[in-house]
Amino acid sequence: MSAIMNFLWFILGGVFMGLAWWLAGLLCFLSIVGIPWGKACFVIGQFSFFPFGKEAVSRRDLHGRHDIGTGGFGTLGNVVWFIFAGIWLAIGHVVWAVGCFVTIIGIPFGIQHLKLAGIALAPIGMTVVDKDVASAARRREAEATVSRARSRD
Repeated sequence: MSAIMNFLWFILGGVFMGLAWWLAGLLCFLSIVGIPWGKACFVIGQFSFFPFGKEAVSRRDLHGRHDIGTGGFGTLGNVVWFIFAGIWLAIGHVVWAVGCFVTIIGIPFGIQHLKLAGIALAPIGMTVVDKDVASAARRREAEATVSRARSRD
Protein backbone atom coordinates (compact mmCIF):
# COMPACT_ATOMS: atom_id res chain seq x y z
CA MET A 1 0.00 0.00 0.00
CA SER A 2 2.87 2.38 0.78
CA ALA A 3 4.25 1.96 -2.74
CA ILE A 4 0.93 2.99 -4.31
CA MET A 5 0.54 5.95 -1.96
CA ASN A 6 4.12 7.05 -2.59
CA PHE A 7 3.59 6.86 -6.36
CA LEU A 8 0.39 8.90 -6.16
CA TRP A 9 2.04 11.35 -3.76
CA PHE A 10 4.98 11.85 -6.09
CA ILE A 11 2.97 12.49 -9.27
CA LEU A 12 0.31 14.61 -7.51
CA GLY A 13 2.67 17.20 -6.07
CA GLY A 14 5.25 15.56 -3.82
CA VAL A 15 7.85 16.09 -6.49
CA PHE A 16 7.48 19.88 -6.17
CA MET A 17 8.10 20.01 -2.43
CA GLY A 18 10.94 17.49 -2.72
CA LEU A 19 12.57 19.73 -5.32
CA ALA A 20 11.98 22.75 -3.06
CA TRP A 21 13.87 20.92 -0.28
CA TRP A 22 16.69 20.10 -2.67
CA LEU A 23 16.83 23.71 -3.88
CA ALA A 24 17.10 24.86 -0.27
CA GLY A 25 19.89 22.28 0.19
CA LEU A 26 21.79 23.59 -2.82
CA LEU A 27 21.48 27.15 -1.51
CA CYS A 28 22.80 26.00 1.87
CA PHE A 29 25.78 24.31 0.22
CA LEU A 30 26.81 27.60 -1.40
CA SER A 31 28.47 28.54 1.87
CA ILE A 32 30.67 26.32 4.00
CA VAL A 33 28.65 27.28 7.07
CA GLY A 34 25.40 26.00 5.52
CA ILE A 35 26.58 22.44 4.83
CA PRO A 36 24.85 20.88 7.90
CA TRP A 37 21.56 22.47 6.86
CA GLY A 38 22.11 21.40 3.26
CA LYS A 39 22.62 17.80 4.33
CA ALA A 40 19.39 17.90 6.32
CA CYS A 41 17.60 19.38 3.30
CA PHE A 42 18.65 16.51 1.05
CA VAL A 43 17.61 13.88 3.61
CA ILE A 44 14.22 15.47 4.16
CA GLY A 45 13.85 16.21 0.45
CA GLN A 46 14.19 12.48 -0.23
CA PHE A 47 11.62 11.88 2.52
CA SER A 48 9.37 14.49 0.93
CA PHE A 49 9.48 12.61 -2.39
CA PHE A 50 8.29 9.33 -0.81
CA PRO A 51 6.93 9.86 2.75
CA PHE A 52 4.59 6.89 3.18
CA GLY A 53 6.01 4.08 5.30
CA LYS A 54 8.70 6.32 6.78
CA GLU A 55 8.92 8.71 9.67
CA ALA A 56 11.30 11.37 10.95
CA VAL A 57 12.59 10.80 14.48
CA SER A 58 15.15 12.44 16.71
CA ARG A 59 18.58 10.87 16.45
CA ARG A 60 18.71 10.99 20.25
CA ASP A 61 15.63 8.77 20.48
CA LEU A 62 17.00 6.46 17.80
CA HIS A 63 20.51 6.00 19.20
CA GLY A 64 19.83 6.64 22.89
CA ARG A 65 22.47 9.36 23.17
CA HIS A 66 23.02 12.97 22.21
CA ASP A 67 25.15 14.06 19.29
CA ILE A 68 26.10 17.50 18.00
CA GLY A 69 22.75 17.91 16.22
CA THR A 70 20.58 16.91 19.19
CA GLY A 71 22.23 19.12 21.80
CA GLY A 72 22.68 22.85 22.18
CA PHE A 73 24.31 23.34 18.78
CA GLY A 74 21.37 21.56 17.16
CA THR A 75 18.93 23.90 18.88
CA LEU A 76 20.92 26.91 17.72
CA GLY A 77 21.04 25.45 14.22
CA ASN A 78 17.28 24.94 14.23
CA VAL A 79 16.70 28.56 15.28
CA VAL A 80 18.87 29.83 12.42
CA TRP A 81 17.18 27.36 10.04
CA PHE A 82 13.69 28.47 11.14
CA ILE A 83 14.45 32.12 10.42
CA PHE A 84 16.04 31.68 7.00
CA ALA A 85 14.34 28.66 5.41
CA GLY A 86 12.19 26.60 7.74
CA ILE A 87 9.22 28.91 7.87
CA TRP A 88 9.09 29.12 4.05
CA LEU A 89 9.22 25.37 3.50
CA ALA A 90 6.63 24.87 6.24
CA ILE A 91 4.33 27.39 4.58
CA GLY A 92 4.74 25.52 1.28
CA HIS A 93 3.72 22.25 2.93
CA VAL A 94 0.74 23.88 4.67
CA VAL A 95 -0.46 25.37 1.37
CA TRP A 96 -0.22 21.95 -0.27
CA ALA A 97 -1.99 20.39 2.74
CA VAL A 98 -4.92 22.80 2.45
CA GLY A 99 -5.18 21.95 -1.25
CA CYS A 100 -5.20 18.24 -0.43
CA PHE A 101 -7.78 18.61 2.35
CA VAL A 102 -10.23 20.21 -0.08
CA THR A 103 -10.89 16.78 -1.56
CA ILE A 104 -11.81 13.76 0.53
CA ILE A 105 -9.35 11.51 -1.29
CA GLY A 106 -6.51 13.96 -0.60
CA ILE A 107 -6.77 13.81 3.21
CA PRO A 108 -3.92 11.26 3.67
CA PHE A 109 -1.71 13.47 1.50
CA GLY A 110 -2.66 16.56 3.51
CA ILE A 111 -1.72 14.78 6.72
CA GLN A 112 1.70 13.92 5.25
CA HIS A 113 2.21 17.55 4.24
CA LEU A 114 1.43 18.68 7.79
CA LYS A 115 3.98 16.20 9.16
CA LEU A 116 6.55 17.52 6.72
CA ALA A 117 5.67 21.10 7.70
CA GLY A 118 6.48 20.24 11.31
CA ILE A 119 9.80 18.76 10.27
CA ALA A 120 10.52 21.82 8.12
CA LEU A 121 10.47 24.02 11.20
CA ALA A 122 13.31 22.16 12.99
CA PRO A 123 15.08 19.45 10.93
CA ILE A 124 18.49 19.46 12.63
CA GLY A 125 18.90 16.41 14.83
CA MET A 126 16.28 14.41 12.95
CA THR A 127 16.69 11.37 10.73
CA VAL A 128 14.29 9.45 8.50
CA VAL A 129 13.65 5.77 9.22
CA ASP A 130 10.98 3.14 8.55
CA LYS A 131 7.87 3.40 10.71
CA ASP A 132 8.72 0.15 12.52
CA VAL A 133 12.14 1.46 13.51
CA ALA A 134 10.63 4.75 14.69
CA SER A 135 8.05 2.90 16.78
CA ALA A 136 10.73 0.70 18.37
CA ALA A 137 12.89 3.76 19.15
CA ARG A 138 9.97 5.56 20.82
CA ARG A 139 9.08 2.44 22.78
CA ARG A 140 12.69 2.04 23.98
CA GLU A 141 12.85 5.73 24.96
CA ALA A 142 9.55 5.44 26.87
CA GLU A 143 10.82 2.37 28.73
CA ALA A 144 14.01 4.20 29.66
CA THR A 145 12.00 7.19 30.92
CA VAL A 146 9.81 4.94 33.06
CA SER A 147 12.89 3.17 34.41
CA ARG A 148 14.49 6.50 35.37
CA ALA A 149 11.28 7.66 37.04
CA ARG A 150 11.01 4.46 39.05
CA SER A 151 14.63 4.68 40.20
CA ARG A 152 14.01 8.18 41.62
CA ASP A 153 11.17 6.92 43.82
